[in-house]
Amino acid sequence: MTTPTPLASDEARTRLHELTVIDVRTPGEYAGGHLPGALNIPLDQIPRALPDIRHAAGRGDVLVVCASGARSENACRILAENGVTAATLSGGTGAWAADGHELHHPPGAARATWGMERQVRLTAGAIVLLGLLLGLVVHPAFQLISAGIAGGLVFSALTNTCGMAAMLAKLPHNRPRAADLDQTLAALRNR
Repeated sequence: MTTPTPLASDEARTRLHELTVIDVRTPGEYAGGHLPGALNIPLDQIPRALPDIRHAAGRGDVLVVCASGARSENACRILAENGVTAATLSGGTGAWAADGHELHHPPGAARATWGMERQVRLTAGAIVLLGLLLGLVVHPAFQLISAGIAGGLVFSALTNTCGMAAMLAKLPHNRPRAADLDQTLAALRNR
């Protein structure tokens, strides 16, 4: 597998007019602020959008963004496996905003949901506490739940993947409405 080309936020900003920007965060995260002109195609929808992304890549460079860079790197790998070259924004939208660049908000967007990393921290922490509490009150074997979450977090860090985030992304508040995704793909085809 090839490593995606990282693009610094200042360079991305100067080239924004010539890039097709794809934001692979959840719709709620996207609503919280995104790069100007970015199209929201959540990471798990990349396979569905592949023909349209391939078409856009044939017309110009593609930049994939997320919150911090991990999901966009995974999206770039999926694209590369399917013959599409794309760059990733170094540090994601967090670095973009930290460098003083403007974030856009969709008009009439619903309130933004928590970022995926925050959702994972809340869920992992709650499950660990529940496992420890059940281990104290019901039976010590319930502490294995906490150990399992700890092992999953270590695995996540070592592989730069997150199974819990993949599961949380399937919750309704993290899913794009079919009509929204269809509109996004149509916009991608018309660029």
